[in-house]
Amino acid sequence: MPAEQSTVIDAQVPAQRGGRREFQLPTPSPRLRAAAASATVWYLRLIAVFNVIAVMSLPFRKEVQEHNDGKLFTARHVHAHVHHAGKFFTPYLATAGLVSAAAAIFLALVMRRGKRAGWVVNMLLAGPLFVLYVLALTQHPFSGHVFNWVSTALTGLFVAALLIGRREFNAIGDPSSPKLALAVGAGGVLVTGGLGTLLVHATNKLHHAPVLEELAYTLLRGISVGPLADRVDSVHAPRWVDIIINILLAGVFCLVLYACFRSPRGRRLLTDEDEEKLRALLDKHGARDSLGYFALRRDKAAIFSPTGKAAVTYRVVGAVSLASGDPIGDPEAWPGAIDAWLSEARRHAWTPAVMGASEEAGTIYARHGLDALELGDEAIVDIADFTLEGRAMRVVRQAHNRVKRAGYTVRVRRHEDIPEEEMNRLVQRADDWRDGATERGFSMALGRLGDPGDGRCVMLECRDANDEPRALLSFVPWGEHGLSLDLMRRDRDSENGLMEYMVVELLVQAKELGIQRVSLNFAMFRAVFERGARLGAGPVLRLWRSVLTFFSRWWQIESLYRANAKYRPVWEPRFLLFAKSSDIPRIGLASARAEGFLELPGMGGKS
Repeated sequence: MPAEQSTVIDAQVPAQRGGRREFQLPTPSPRLRAAAASATVWYLRLIAVFNVIAVMSLPFRKEVQEHNDGKLFTARHVHAHVHHAGKFFTPYLATAGLVSAAAAIFLALVMRRGKRAGWVVNMLLAGPLFVLYVLALTQHPFSGHVFNWVSTALTGLFVAALLIGRREFNAIGDPSSPKLALAVGAGGVLVTGGLGTLLVHATNKLHHAPVLEELAYTLLRGISVGPLADRVDSVHAPRWVDIIINILLAGVFCLVLYACFRSPRGRRLLTDEDEEKLRALLDKHGARDSLGYFALRRDKAAIFSPTGKAAVTYRVVGAVSLASGDPIGDPEAWPGAIDAWLSEARRHAWTPAVMGASEEAGTIYARHGLDALELGDEAIVDIADFTLEGRAMRVVRQAHNRVKRAGYTVRVRRHEDIPEEEMNRLVQRADDWRDGATERGFSMALGRLGDPGDGRCVMLECRDANDEPRALLSFVPWGEHGLSLDLMRRDRDSENGLMEYMVVELLVQAKELGIQRVSLNFAMFRAVFERGARLGAGPVLRLWRSVLTFFSRWWQIESLYRANAKYRPVWEPRFLLFAKSSDIPRIGLASARAEGFLELPGMGGKS
């Protein structure tokens, strides 16, 4: 019998305690809990749509008149209304205001991600409100309206769904969020309240209104564009002013909600102990994955399997837990490390994703509920099969010979064989030749050069006929007999074809270093360019190839594929792993930030 079924059945069995027979309430099944949690999210989404329509609907604003009996329910985001001759109230969070719409949207988002804070806020607001509605229905002015019964029933069903699905909301938030939310709220209300009051004062058709009453009007208009603020008799502002004030306060409220419910930033980075463990795993299993050494980036964090024989390295970017490459270590221990990583992501409401996983790792990730999307292919050159002979290598051979005749030379050394002073000069050269101020790379770049711990890396230094340095290539170890490209830098005034010359020189001299295979650049969507150009390619594939070719004018998509294809490599597919298709835009944004292609203002590319 499955564990879930036995739990439900056992809960209904009477228990003997102290000679008495006690009954325990049945525990909701996982399916029922999930359905109840989903219902709360959909309720909030529909209420958000209703609120936006209500704001934009003039007939609604004319028909519904809000009433205040000395106590306004706005603290619970609900207003009491007067409809013709009697009083009625609306379901939880249903108001004619953008603030309530923003609240419903944000609460729906955080509830969808299983955040405990979202559940608590909804329970604190909807629970007392439901009790208040039930008490109100015992009074004649309220019980006479069918709409009030409907509102009470909807609010009660929402509360019931919260209670049933409570175990689905376990994700923790950032401990600093409440303080930040208070600061944002105080500053936002101060600024928008001041601007709104000035706007009301400038457009008020009734002159000589007290400033305090204009401020009260502004704050009430921030809550609703309905008749709520019409009770301020000394103010009569245009409708467009009301809407602007409501939009401004709704924007502040959105910022407050974001600060309140944001996920933890994931500031934990690679510690010295973690790095030591990862290096030990790479010594044993580093030959499995060409991207394994990049797990040693120090802006990543590592989470290990219970046995310590495998690890997943990741970085949190914009609430996305972004892992890269395959797990490190023994493949038999990969599932334990993946489970630990996914559990941590669920606990913090992070979106899990993996960039650049191999087919073997992608298969194991898929068993843990992640879907796969092929990103492109990695170019791997087998040294035993490489040759400059033949017609297919003519372009590479000609470029190599031309640069060589120009007097360029290449020196290949391990980093540990380069004197410290000389290495410092090479690092400075690499910084000077960098294209832009941002250091790009995450999944396939080490992010540092010249570190004492990277002594087994290989440096290629190219000098011209005057013995001036013109370009650098740096490769990280791929096990004992492999290299993986990390860094490419060159002087913009150097000879064309310089990189091809250096790569060929490495491939020619590789056997002297004991190197058997070299991983070059990653070619995104390589299969699209190759298959889309073949005879008989379908219209969808040809269209997709045309789109990628168009964007290649700004990003090196097709050119990178062409540059790697010159060496006749073996193409190894790499995959993106994700939990939900709807998360792909968020993952794409996080990947662009992590790789250094997108930098949000004020964030510096950091989480």
